[in-house]
Amino acid sequence: MLYGHLDSLREYAQTRLGRVLLETGGTPQARSERESFTQMYTEDIAKYDAAEHGLCFGRIDVRDTGTNGSGPGDVDAGNSDGLDDTEVRYIGRLGILDEGNDFEPLLLDWRAPLARPFYLATPAAPEGVIRRRHIRSRGRAVTALNDEYLDLEVAQSHGTTTPTGGVAGESALLAALNAARTGQMHDIVATIQSEQDSIIRSEHRSVLVVQGGPGTGKTAVALHRAAYLLYTYRKQLAKAGVLIVGPNSTFLDYIGQVLPSLGETGVLLSTIGDLYPGVRAELEDELVTGEIKGSLDMVDVLKKAVRDRQEVPAQPVPLMFDSYRITLDRKIVTRARGRARSSRRPHNLARPIFVSAVIEALADQLAALIGTDPVGGGNLLSRDDIADIRSEMRADPDIIAAIDALWPQLTPQQVLTDLLASRDRLAMAAPALTTQQIDLLHRPRSRGRFSAADAPLLDELAELLGVDDAADRERAARRWRRQIADAQGALDILTGSAPQDLEDDLDPELLMAYDLIDATQLAERQDLRRHETTAERAAGDRTWTYGHVIVDEAQELSEMAWRMLMRRIPNRWMTVVGDTAQTGDPAGSSSWQRILEPYVANRWRKAELTVNYRTPAEIMRVAHTVLAAIDPEQVPPRSVRESGFAPWARHVDAGELAETVQQTLAAHDGPGLIAVIVPHRLAGEWAHLEGASVRVATVRDVKGLEFDEVLLVEPGDILAESPRGLNDLYVALTRATQRLGVLHSSALPEVLDGLHAPAEC
Repeated sequence: MLYGHLDSLREYAQTRLGRVLLETGGTPQARSERESFTQMYTEDIAKYDAAEHGLCFGRIDVRDTGTNGSGPGDVDAGNSDGLDDTEVRYIGRLGILDEGNDFEPLLLDWRAPLARPFYLATPAAPEGVIRRRHIRSRGRAVTALNDEYLDLEVAQSHGTTTPTGGVAGESALLAALNAARTGQMHDIVATIQSEQDSIIRSEHRSVLVVQGGPGTGKTAVALHRAAYLLYTYRKQLAKAGVLIVGPNSTFLDYIGQVLPSLGETGVLLSTIGDLYPGVRAELEDELVTGEIKGSLDMVDVLKKAVRDRQEVPAQPVPLMFDSYRITLDRKIVTRARGRARSSRRPHNLARPIFVSAVIEALADQLAALIGTDPVGGGNLLSRDDIADIRSEMRADPDIIAAIDALWPQLTPQQVLTDLLASRDRLAMAAPALTTQQIDLLHRPRSRGRFSAADAPLLDELAELLGVDDAADRERAARRWRRQIADAQGALDILTGSAPQDLEDDLDPELLMAYDLIDATQLAERQDLRRHETTAERAAGDRTWTYGHVIVDEAQELSEMAWRMLMRRIPNRWMTVVGDTAQTGDPAGSSSWQRILEPYVANRWRKAELTVNYRTPAEIMRVAHTVLAAIDPEQVPPRSVRESGFAPWARHVDAGELAETVQQTLAAHDGPGLIAVIVPHRLAGEWAHLEGASVRVATVRDVKGLEFDEVLLVEPGDILAESPRGLNDLYVALTRATQRLGVLHSSALPEVLDGLHAPAEC
């Protein structure tokens, strides 16, 4: 029955979309409504398609509160097992109403308040729930049912016991945890646990920090929170949009299907390096270089770099204007620069003030030269004459070129490229930097290519420079006029194609093109930008402000990255997800308070996730030793399961390391994914080992990801190649859902002394 309703909803949306697309003409309001309906029906179809898998995944039998719910017969026949006087609620990916039965709910959206007991109910606090049922399906067929009785008397009458482990839906959860990984993250909508649910539905309206160790579901919680907020605050967030920031593009690919599977397609996913419009992070900085660029000290460096482009000539600049010799000297430029700077406007927006001041001084100089009365000593030129001179000077290429050299129109890319390409510019802008630091920052011109750490610098420069978009607006206006002219030309061709000698004989009811649409309407139809989603519009607009921002692996963000991010969320409504014990970037943070208080004072709140669903207890016992070395006071998350596989370490000769890795991979006969985590020096050399189920990567590349099996190579090198090597080692150890092995040719770090050789050795 449920899928029949889903098919009907999909068919209705497809039919309505088809009709809307066929409609033409009308008032501007009608056209705007059509565009809204087009977007709405398109999104509905995508939502129904996404909900096809696992449409209904749960049911709760709740003590009757006066309303009788009835479930869809194709999932369960009702209360045939003796649970009388109960209300049955079916939980699914979206809400479905029975239009033929006074719009009674057939299926509750998992985000609806009435569905919440499915996630919160426990034997100690059952929330009125007598039984919770987990429904697993493949396609449209039910494959398994798992019941939990939360009422002791009912449980005993059915010959079972109430759950005591503190894990809701343990059977369904363990099935999901033990399933082989596919390289794509799946939603956890059917197995959300109580502490996760409280964070997902939190009403906190400032910064909510979700601190959790490895495997606690931080990312899943953040994504489901995004879906919940879009459901609860649809009108507000649909217009402003939601931004999700992840650590790298691999991670974004990994999580990319989660929100669409929950029916949400209008969210922008981005890395910090790609958040600046028109720039992709293609270069990779050394760790120390990224640390320098990420420091707030760079704000003053960039300010100085911009001011250094506002020059004063060392020598007077001679100019010829209308056969007269005039001089652009230091005094004129200094006064003009002072006037422009005192306006407090950004560089490019202050430039017209500078230009006007220089032109005014040069015009006065020329007027004194040619207009002085030789008899009376006054000036013979009128105000209109001097105004004409100023106007002509503004059009003089030599004068404008001289002004441009002293106060040029600049772009962020231009300033940053010039700064990093010149040791002299770096030394002038950052006198506190050492020669070694300048050498680290110095980079030959990269032809428009930048690193992830450059994006916040470009964003800062955009603030310092400002955007004088008058020329862009004029170009847009010219483009729009051309589009209308082209559209009119097309209509004229269609009109002219009718035989002229038959024009009087045409059926008056026969509509021609110009009867259905005019040139403006046709041009609007051809303007693809009008049909962009909120996420697409936001991605191309640096000044876009979002309704909510979610940051994953937030501990990795530098101070400059936080500064960039906060510009995009002036309401400071954010969900910040991370684990300070996993901070690997030297520019990252080990203190949420230090990062957030400059922006929100004490209005931020921290929630903790304490249960590890990913990493087996055997592996976490090894990882605990590393965590204790990082921060003895940090409490490790509790693993909910054991895998039965003991982690191991094996010493091999350096020359046999690659061969041993290949042999170990060849011996793997199970399903799922394997990660070979290596130091940076081996990543490129061993890339040939990658295959459909094998990935060779550094710790930075696997941040936030999970694999069935991890083979960690040369942990001593990983420990030594970063100031936060222990943090990197902790991340590497906790990526596996089943097995962990370590291969090393150099000495094993002391924190891994608990590892032993595999049994077969």
